[in-house]
This record gives sequence, C-alpha cells and structure tokens, in this order.
Amino acid sequence: MRFNDLGIDFKYLLVNEKDKKFGLTVNTVGFQPIAPNTVYPSTEHPKSYYFTPNNGRILSEYQIVYISKGKGIFSSDSTKRTNITKGQVIFLFPGQWHTYCPLKEIGWNEYYIGFEGKIIDDIVANGFISPENQILSVGVNEDLVNLFSTAIKVAKEDKTAAQQNLAGIAFNILGTILSLAQNRNFESKESAQKIERAKVIMIENIHKNIDIKGIATNLGISYSLFRKAFKEYTGYAPAQYFQELKLRKAKELLAETNYSIKEISYELNFSSYEYFLSFFKKRVGVTPMEYRNSGRIKQNSN
Repeated sequence: MRFNDLGIDFKYLLVNEKDKKFGLTVNTVGFQPIAPNTVYPSTEHPKSYYFTPNNGRILSEYQIVYISKGKGIFSSDSTKRTNITKGQVIFLFPGQWHTYCPLKEIGWNEYYIGFEGKIIDDIVANGFISPENQILSVGVNEDLVNLFSTAIKVAKEDKTAAQQNLAGIAFNILGTILSLAQNRNFESKESAQKIERAKVIMIENIHKNIDIKGIATNLGISYSLFRKAFKEYTGYAPAQYFQELKLRKAKELLAETNYSIKEISYELNFSSYEYFLSFFKKRVGVTPMEYRNSGRIKQNSN
C-alpha cells in the first residue's frame, strides 16, 4: 500500500455529563497517512489539537498514537528526542508538553485515540503506563489496526451509547498494546526461553517438591535475576507459580477423578493432609470436598 491510499479519517466527539460517569470517555479518534514531503499535521484539526512540530503542544487528555508505517521523531518533557519507527506506540499525557512528526522524506501512517476519565487515571497511578516510559514497541499488528478502525467507525456512526462502546474499545487497545509490548520485550531476551523452560520443569514435576533455586542454577541464571524475571513474565514468584500449578491440578483431580482427598494430597506431595486442606480452603474459599460436591451438583442439574 502506498501512502495516502487511504485518506485522513477522524472524528471529534461530544461528551455529556452522563457519559463522564462511566469512567472513561473518548474525545477523538482518527487515522492520517502522511505522504513524503507533505505538510504535517493536517490543518483540518481543531485549534485545541493542532500544533506545529517546532513548538509542540500540551493536551488536556491522554492519547495513544500508533505508527503503522514510516518513521519520525518524538520528544516531550520526560522523553528526549527519540527516533520513532513503524510498530511503535506513543503515549501522550495531559499537561505534558510534547511534539512529534514524521520524517519529511519518508512520512508515516498514524492512528490515534484521545480519552480521559477516572479509569485511565487509576491505570496511570498504578504504573501500567507512565511519562517516563511513553514509547512502546509492539510491532505492526493487524488486531491493533482493526481496533482503531472499529473505533473510528463507531465514532462516525454516533449511535446511542457510542461513548460506552468507544470506552471499551479504547480499553481493549490499551490492553492489547501492553500485552504486545511485554511479550515482544520478553521474546527478544534469552531469559524468556529460560523462564519457559522453568515453567515446563515445574509442570513436569508437579507431583514432587522442587528446589526453585536449583532450577535457576540448572538454567545458568542467578536466583535473584531468575526470580525477578519470572515474576515479571508470569505475575507470580516462582514458588507461588508452582503452588498455583498444584492448586490447578488439585481442582482437576477433584472434578474429574474419584481419588480421595487424602490420595490427591499424597499425589501432589503436599507436606501433610491437614496442610492441603488448609491451603485449598485459603486459596479457593471452600474445602476440597465442598469444591468436588459443587461440581457434581452442577453436573446433575444439567
């Protein structure tokens, strides 16, 4: 596809007081292909959004800018001048000065969505995105482009509850970006394969008690680095992850076999029957027998 095979396509939206109570509202969404040696940005945008790359701007909302083709530059109060290329996402924050533009001789394709509300404020407050890390590499991704395209379509149709629909799409875009960026980051690291290998070792030894530090040693990585990388990759510390595997297997055995509770405790090598009962109740909220019986009641009711 050449630049400008698709034309500029955008929508600025009105937000009422009821929409704001939903927790996230979308103010603008669009796509603009910038051909080489053409003016950027388009003069069709409202004054509150228009800027010149030399002067930059400050927005009162969050924006996600996704570059699907081409190259350019970006800088902000918290990010020094940085080269941008296709497959990268720029997060823009309210009250933050920033500027960006495609390279004049190359151009780029740019998708964007602007939004605000308590939901995104909480996401930022909890560190999922931050001005200190506002450029993420996600690759050129069809699903992401489809989400932006759907958002543009919904915005232009402007049907009842369009704001709530758009809020869901914006949240989906954000979640997709964070997932793609994290997986892409791990896939580029040798440690990712080591963590995957550690997970396989745990699965294959679920009937035993394993030495977590021994796994790290066998994989040729220090335990402190292994633990940190493992938790970042899976969301669990290694020992917690192994316990989750045991819990998952216990649920499976309770639901699908006639093994006694003691046999399951022994099968999964818990330190004692009493500890298994306590561990299961604490994690699931019911005893193993209650969990088994509830499954059978559901089966009989069907």
